[in-house]
Order: sequence, then C-alpha cells, then structure tokens
Amino acid sequence: MSLARIDAFLMNSRPRQLAGWQRFWREFWFFGLKEARSCLFVGLFFASVLLVPRAGVLGVARYDVLLILALAIQAGMVWSKLETLDELKAISLFHVLGFALEVFKVSGKIQSWAYPEPGLTKLWGVPLFSGFMYAAVGSYIIQAWRLFDLRIRHHPPYWMAGLIAVLMYLNFFTHHFLGDYRWYLAACALGLYARSTVIFRPLDTDRRMPLLLSFILIGFFIWLAENIGTLFGIWRYPNQIGAWSTVHLGKWSSWSLLVIMSFTLIANLKHIKQHVHVAE
Repeated sequence: MSLARIDAFLMNSRPRQLAGWQRFWREFWFFGLKEARSCLFVGLFFASVLLVPRAGVLGVARYDVLLILALAIQAGMVWSKLETLDELKAISLFHVLGFALEVFKVSGKIQSWAYPEPGLTKLWGVPLFSGFMYAAVGSYIIQAWRLFDLRIRHHPPYWMAGLIAVLMYLNFFTHHFLGDYRWYLAACALGLYARSTVIFRPLDTDRRMPLLLSFILIGFFIWLAENIGTLFGIWRYPNQIGAWSTVHLGKWSSWSLLVIMSFTLIANLKHIKQHVHVAE
C-alpha cells in the first residue's frame, strides 16, 4: 500500500459505530498512527543519525552522509506528493533560520555547543545537515496539520503572534549580550494563547486540547531527541565534552519556544495563503 493510500485511509472520517472503551482504543490507535505518519521525516532523519557510523561511509564523513540522506528523504517526500512545493518552501525557511542560529551559537565568541567531527559540507563550523533538525519540526507540524485536520479556535491576532515569534527568535541571539528575556516572552505567549484551543480529529470525532499544552508536549519530545543526538555525538555541549550527560532540562523551555515560533510561522503562512485565495 502506497503512503498516499495510507494517508487517505487515515483521513477517512466516516462515522464509526463505536462506544466506550472500544471507541477509546480505536481513537487512541489512529492517533498514534497519525502521529507516526506525521513524524515520517523526523523518524527517517533520526534513524539516519543513529545508524550512520561515526567513521562515515566509504570514506565520506558522517556529517556529509547525513546531509545526503536528509536531501534524499526530502526529495522523496516531494516526489511522492507527501509534501507540496509550498510546504517545501516553508520547510526550507525553517532550514535557513535554524542554520543561521546554529552558526551564531557555535561561533568563537559564543560556543554554546560544537560539531567536533570533520566534514566537507561544514560552513563556519556548522554542518549543513543541521538545518534539517529545525526543518524536521516544521515538517511534523505541517503533516500533523493536514492529517489531523487541525483548526485553531480563538487564535490571537496574527500580527501579534508573529511579533512575539520574531522576538523569541531574536532572543536566542541577543540574550548573550542584552539579557535573557525568554520568560517575559513566554508570559506574553501565555497571555496570547490562553484561550486558544486546537481542534483535531483522530478518527471521526473532533477532539480539543489547549494549544499551549501541545506546545509544551512537542517541546518535551524534541528535548528527548536532543538527548539522543548528543548521546551519539552528533553535537556536544561544553559539559558533555569529557563524558555524556543529560541535556539540561531548561532546554525544554527553549524547544517549546521554538515550537511556538514554528507553529506561528506555519499558521501565518496558511493565513496569508487563505487571504490570497479569497482575493482571487
């Protein structure tokens, strides 16, 4: 069965005659299937991270192999129509923004973390594949939005959400010089999204969840993935150079802010596209 047919099967929302525990387990099963399908790029990419040996493959450095595999996965998703060209443009934007942040964070004056291995595809000390780690977050949100038929109730004004997202991104740079204002920005986001609810459809019935809770949960799973990445030596924080240790729990908050930024970018792009279609 092709992935396109699997998607059609997962998105079939015809009413089911289910009740009680039977409905609960069926919805839970479909929720898990849709989550797994939404994580297709994430799963394939991190499987590459885990499986490619540190010594590389056939004389090609690990960082370079990971870039080749990430490009192949991305091309395959577009070729199989699992992602549209518009979605690819959005994901590419995530890649650029993420790579710019990586370059800043590993620079000589900052050195928040490092990529210690050699590679032909490293620019300013950062391997090009690293941007795909941020693109993976965007890919997950885009896929989940479609598969779960996401709708947002009480979404804050788009310009305000966009402004907070921009300030969050800038804070990742400026906190080294002007102070860390993430908690002030998080408080602003809390106020903006306090009434926002995400409506999603695991099977044939709409379910609801506070949007803020979804940001926190996704941020937690990214934090777990970051622990896996550092465990396998893809990158290292200064406190992990001598021996590996768990990534500080405070990074969970940073990833949750990144999720808010990613969601805001996608939501605003969808909002703009919707208005363009209406104008036409």
